[in-house]
Amino acid sequence: MASALLKIVKKIIKTGSLRLTLADGETFTLGDGSGDLVAARFADQEAEDAVGTDPTLKLGEMYMEGRFILEQGNIYDFLELVKKNTTDEIFDFKIAMRLLGRIAWQQIKSRSPINRNKHNVAHHYDLSAKLFDLFLDDDWQYSCAYFEPAGISLDEAQLAKKRHIAAKLLLEPGQSILEIGSGWGGMGMYLAESAEGTDFTGITLSEEQLKVSRGRAAKRGLTDRVRFELQDYRYMKGKKFDRIVSVGMFEHVGIGNYGKFFSKVSDLLADDGVMVLHFIGRPKPSFATNAFIEKYIFPGGYIPSVAETMPALEKAGLLVKDIEILPMHYAYTLRHWRERFVARKAEAVALYDEKFFRMWEFYLAGSEMGFRWEQLFIMQIQIAKNQFAVPDNRNYIAEREAKLKEFEATRAPLEKVTF
Repeated sequence: MASALLKIVKKIIKTGSLRLTLADGETFTLGDGSGDLVAARFADQEAEDAVGTDPTLKLGEMYMEGRFILEQGNIYDFLELVKKNTTDEIFDFKIAMRLLGRIAWQQIKSRSPINRNKHNVAHHYDLSAKLFDLFLDDDWQYSCAYFEPAGISLDEAQLAKKRHIAAKLLLEPGQSILEIGSGWGGMGMYLAESAEGTDFTGITLSEEQLKVSRGRAAKRGLTDRVRFELQDYRYMKGKKFDRIVSVGMFEHVGIGNYGKFFSKVSDLLADDGVMVLHFIGRPKPSFATNAFIEKYIFPGGYIPSVAETMPALEKAGLLVKDIEILPMHYAYTLRHWRERFVARKAEAVALYDEKFFRMWEFYLAGSEMGFRWEQLFIMQIQIAKNQFAVPDNRNYIAEREAKLKEFEATRAPLEKVTF
């Protein structure tokens, strides 16, 4: 008797080539035979049944545990084949009920007064520094790169990202800068060195990132004007900053906290100040995070739509001065990361184990698939309080980028991150 999973897969796969072997050993060839063959099998009946009733969570789990096995092609190939064929939603009552339950639970958690920010950040960013060294660029930029011009290397694209953001910040000598979510310090050091006499403060909730950032700043002799602190943005008081930047952090704020975030930005930004907010966006609200990502990778995270972001920003009295959408750049970035990570599988397994390696391979593959096929994008919003804080045209961006390239040509080379 055909399994419940097989019935769903047969409804989905119409084009491409999939060979699926069920737990009982029976093999089915699905699709129209076009493209490269993807061959997968289930190691046991429990794994097959689990994926059939809860695919958004259990497919990743079964892959992690080695119970959903790719015999030809890789996990990205399988996910892409499924997504290419999913033009219409395949309704299943049990799956729909699980989704509604997850939406309700995540909405409740996002509005909880209990502060789990540090716990959520530690879950991901306090992993071994050696893990991130396996796949990031030399400056450890763990956010979307900017592949402009097309075809440049990952390191060049991450430098282009920093340059592009710095140009939009309109940074001037002697100004004060705040970075909310300062990573491993690369953006902060770039900004501080690009404008003479600037005073930079970077805040993070990751103790590992804090340690690495402080060490890097000390090696470059920047500790007199580049400081990294273990600090929750919500509790900052007093000082106002001429410039604020936040890259890849807004996704961790949580849908119930956008008002608090932009209210705090308004408190911290000088009246003539400028902020650049760089984050992942989606074309319409989803109300909940992917179950696998929420459980294993980024607990408490949520990717907002434009419509979910703007009301809180406007209510805080802030002005949107520029919005730029980068539609495919994160897909390119994630492809680089995944290929570099897989190429160093033995080192990743030695750090943790096979299960951990497959968990991260699934995360990187699934994320890349999201940007290629689910219309996710990067959004950069330039924010101010005063309409005259930025020029009335965008020519200044290219002009400032040209100046920043001159700075980069004379900048001392970055030392490789050590841990």
